[in-house]
Amino acid sequence: MPHSGGMWRWILLALLPLTAACATTAATSEPPAFFVMRHLHTLAGERDPDLTEEGRRHADQLADMLGGEDISAIYVSDYKRTRQTAAPLAARLGLTPIVYDPADTPALVARVRSETGGVLVVGHSNTVPDIVEQLGGARPAALVHEDFGDVWRIGTAGTTRLRIPAPIEARP
Repeated sequence: MPHSGGMWRWILLALLPLTAACATTAATSEPPAFFVMRHLHTLAGERDPDLTEEGRRHADQLADMLGGEDISAIYVSDYKRTRQTAAPLAARLGLTPIVYDPADTPALVARVRSETGGVLVVGHSNTVPDIVEQLGGARPAALVHEDFGDVWRIGTAGTTRLRIPAPIEARP
């Protein structure tokens, strides 16, 4: 039996580089990010408006922009404008958006943090700054009606403000 102990030692020594490589890979892969945005373009003054034509074009651009991200859940409030903003991306990723209560940001943040992949949250001008901040991002300035198309990415490297590019046919 003395030889079997030596054999196990060789096996363990042979597996050591593989174990170290796996640990290095796991340690260097960045966890999925949170993406937070306000719904896209609407007309002012309506309680539950649809997106404008420009808003629908930008929703398609959002799907192009985030379609390759590791997003496993999309959260929307129960308004047409947030559901329509997320619809093209949800369809591309095969996800059903989850409706949240925009009056309860702490509950939303807890649910988002419990997800295993990246998350997109589509909110409103009066909720986005709080959501970004409570998810650990740098709080954006207050949003006004005309602020459409910004997406805040919150990851381990900090907060990045992204901008949905204008569709090619709409560029001057």
